[in-house]
Amino acid sequence: MLRFRALPAGVAIAVVAFGVALAAAQSTMKIGSGDIVADRQRLMKLNGASWKDAQDKFKAGNIEAIVVNAETMALNAQHIPMLFPQGSLTDKSNAKPDIWDKRDDFEKAAKNMETWAEKLRDAAKTKDTAATEAVVKDFGRNACGTCHTPFRKPLS
Repeated sequence: MLRFRALPAGVAIAVVAFGVALAAAQSTMKIGSGDIVADRQRLMKLNGASWKDAQDKFKAGNIEAIVVNAETMALNAQHIPMLFPQGSLTDKSNAKPDIWDKRDDFEKAAKNMETWAEKLRDAAKTKDTAATEAVVKDFGRNACGTCHTPFRKPLS
């Protein structure tokens, strides 16, 4: 009988040990390249390329193909705040200190980008040119501009 009691206790100890090891491994896992400024610049370039591609598809009348670009931008927007942790302002970055001084506004601007990208995705899914155009015409100013204008230094 003792043998059967020892087995579940041993299994429990092994499971706990595995969980502790897994938690320790996860806390040391590197996400991205390890260079937060380079990672956020890569994400922003991806957004810019996605937006340009979406505009080109719109001009070509390929409305439904815009869906993937808009979805990419919506998902990227969710990651923007975490790519700007406190203390990540460097001379390699065009970020303004306002990102950290007005963090709530910055996070709202990122959420706004996500919302506009979702509007673009949903309009493109309908294949309705007029509905998609209504979003496309204001997207740059209302999606990108609400963050770039207050929170990014002008590009030189």
